[in-house]
Amino acid sequence: MHWRHGFFPILALGFAAALTARPVQAQTRVGEAAVVKNEVVRVAASSTTQISVGDALLRDEVVRTGLNSATRLVMADSTNLSLGPSATIKLDRTVFDDEHHYRDVAIRLTSGAFRFVTGHSDKAAYRITTPLATIGVRGTVLDILSQRGRTTVVLQEGASTVCSTSQQCLDLTQPGDTAIITSTGGRTTIQKTNNAPWTFAAICSTSAGLCSVTQYADATPVSPSVDDPAGILCGR
Repeated sequence: MHWRHGFFPILALGFAAALTARPVQAQTRVGEAAVVKNEVVRVAASSTTQISVGDALLRDEVVRTGLNSATRLVMADSTNLSLGPSATIKLDRTVFDDEHHYRDVAIRLTSGAFRFVTGHSDKAAYRITTPLATIGVRGTVLDILSQRGRTTVVLQEGASTVCSTSQQCLDLTQPGDTAIITSTGGRTTIQKTNNAPWTFAAICSTSAGLCSVTQYADATPVSPSVDDPAGILCGR
């Protein structure tokens, strides 16, 4: 019968396609959400999905918080990143040395308030950017506020080098050292002060566990209903 003559070539083509088809790459899990208060979403194209405590963070993912919302994300190398209300972050690049260490990790803080606590990776592996600044870290706890036309970087612990988009750089070496980068009329300037005009501490008490630091393996749900009036979770 003639159907056999058409069937076998089609079957052969199917096998060939299966053999040459590229395998679908699984999305890389690079961390998880340890604290979630109210609206915390992952953004993909024009859609958003609510993030819950324990949900995975994926490479190249955009995370956004809403009004009166906050989250703490724990990366695979135990970097802790806290986000205040109306904040947006993108996990731009993550290259692993092994399961719990990065060789290269780039984090883009688009807008909002953040606290960044480095994990177990080599400090040179971290690269944080805002629309106005590039921030290098060295065993660091940093508070970062990214606003339209202004970025504020406050050193809480360790050391950091902050560079503007115009390649002006300065070092933060003492707790309270602050870099303020402003952009006006196409001109970007950077200045240093030890009198910080802002810190993340005021946001810490808005959600239990927001400013705690946990290891990735120990990241567990924290109830946002627990009060912290003394600011103990912020180290105050």
